[in-house]
Amino acid sequence: MLRLHDTALGRIEELETREPGRAGLYICGSTVYGPPHIGHGRFSLVYDILRRFLEYSGIAVDHVSNVTDIDDKIITRANEEHRPPEEIAQQYEAEWWQAMGTLGCLLPTQIPHATAFIEQMVELISQLVGRGSGYETSDGVYFAVSTVADYGLLAHQSLESMRSGARVEVNEEKRSPLDFALWKKAKPSEPWWASPWGPGRPGWHTECVVMSLALLGEGFDLHGGGQDLIFPHHENERAQAVADGKRFARRWMHNGMVEARGGEKMSKSLGNVLLLSDLFEQIPDPRAYRLLVLRSYYRAPIEVTPTTLSDAESALERLDALSGRLAEAGVLDSDAADSEVRSAFVERMQDDLDTPRATAVLFDAIRRANVAFDAREASRGAELTRAVLECFGAVGLQARGVAEIPESVLKLGHRRDQARAGRDFAAADRLRAEIVALGYVVEDTPGGTRIRR
Repeated sequence: MLRLHDTALGRIEELETREPGRAGLYICGSTVYGPPHIGHGRFSLVYDILRRFLEYSGIAVDHVSNVTDIDDKIITRANEEHRPPEEIAQQYEAEWWQAMGTLGCLLPTQIPHATAFIEQMVELISQLVGRGSGYETSDGVYFAVSTVADYGLLAHQSLESMRSGARVEVNEEKRSPLDFALWKKAKPSEPWWASPWGPGRPGWHTECVVMSLALLGEGFDLHGGGQDLIFPHHENERAQAVADGKRFARRWMHNGMVEARGGEKMSKSLGNVLLLSDLFEQIPDPRAYRLLVLRSYYRAPIEVTPTTLSDAESALERLDALSGRLAEAGVLDSDAADSEVRSAFVERMQDDLDTPRATAVLFDAIRRANVAFDAREASRGAELTRAVLECFGAVGLQARGVAEIPESVLKLGHRRDQARAGRDFAAADRLRAEIVALGYVVEDTPGGTRIRR
């Protein structure tokens, strides 16, 4: 069974799902006010890998990831560009899904938009006000964090220590600097929805708690996102559910941040944010970023530099080359895959999604498969290769090469090997020329003729 680090508990625990054989995941998605960057790409890949591995393990996954299509940042950009907020949201949501598709991420099974759940958000806020956890001020409705006994659970801090470290707020009507907005009363020319407290819009922290409970129900299996969301966003989501008497997520999972050169955290304030569109221009194969993420432990920082990306691209070449060798080997009488490689891969993945060690297992199998092919042990090489391709496929990394070489071309390669074995070098040369004329590269290896694009 998969074991994951639970942020709330501070330790690794089994992911025991509410319903056997089915997992409900709520992953905080995009706020669509600008183009996605590599940090967005990392967290999307982490949870895509998690989902794919769960499905590979026989678990049906309901993957919910939201789109925040109304927010202060969207309104700010709309005002700066003199465009409607909904036009900004539509533009950058389209860019988001295009980038995720380029990375090979599966679409979530459900994609709720915040503006479609305003009525339910108003209802929750009304209930919180009625329970004494919400209170109205001149600019909106706020949540009183003091009404939740274990506020600070995810941050592993007490309410008192968090209050003492909080910044002084300009709004003197707030009872505590930690209290957060449930409803923001509309300012002139801002988009608004009706509510008992006047025209306005929901606070960011209220959106996800409503959508996750509406679509996955109480006690859903896992809530995920980047470590930057632990506090205050996820803490404030959880607080509202608790105050409303609801059981929220059973497990909490958070991935690490992206670093630039020299371990410097990537941030807009430092001016070192790399957009995914820029990344795709730098690397010819977007699979390299998935492999870089796989080779990094999901809870640790990841360093994205030309060096780390180049290393991932070189590793991809080894995977693709092995895929091509399987096609060339022509072992068609079996589809057996090495069970030890598969078992070792699964064991490491089940240990807190330890993709670096799982990936190391597969690259060691690549090395052993090449040794087997070189020694003309085609069946053994094929078994190892099939296991490698299956396991990498389980985490969304598809090798290239198998389908690129038609069987008719492979037969020319086999005939060439037979000609060379019979020392008919003139025929071997003619066959080489015929293969090259079809647009392929021919290489002589210890294991025979190798054909590639």
